[in-house]
Amino acid sequence: MTDLRTTDPDHFVYVLRCGDDTFYTGYTTDVERRVREHDAGEGAKYTRGRTPVRLVHVEGFASQSAAMSREYEIKQRSRAAKERLLADGGVPATLDLPASLLADDAR
Repeated sequence: MTDLRTTDPDHFVYVLRCGDDTFYTGYTTDVERRVREHDAGEGAKYTRGRTPVRLVHVEGFASQSAAMSREYEIKQRSRAAKERLLADGGVPATLDLPASLLADDAR
């Protein structure tokens, strides 16, 4: 289940599971493009050496400020708290991403 806080969100917070089994949380206006960038080693410095990455969670927001506040909130959580969030979340089927970029539990 994905938390889309608006029916047509323009701003997104996403969580990736990196190749070393760590999590990366980020903000974007285009989830598909951003995940591809991370997986190609062109994303954030943190993910560049931790490919492949898999999208495990997405939340949509109407405003940038709401999305960035949520990004900060998720980043402050412990790994265990992030795991609990991911157990309740997922990735919407409407995202046009190949299965190779989606975590098994997010499909």
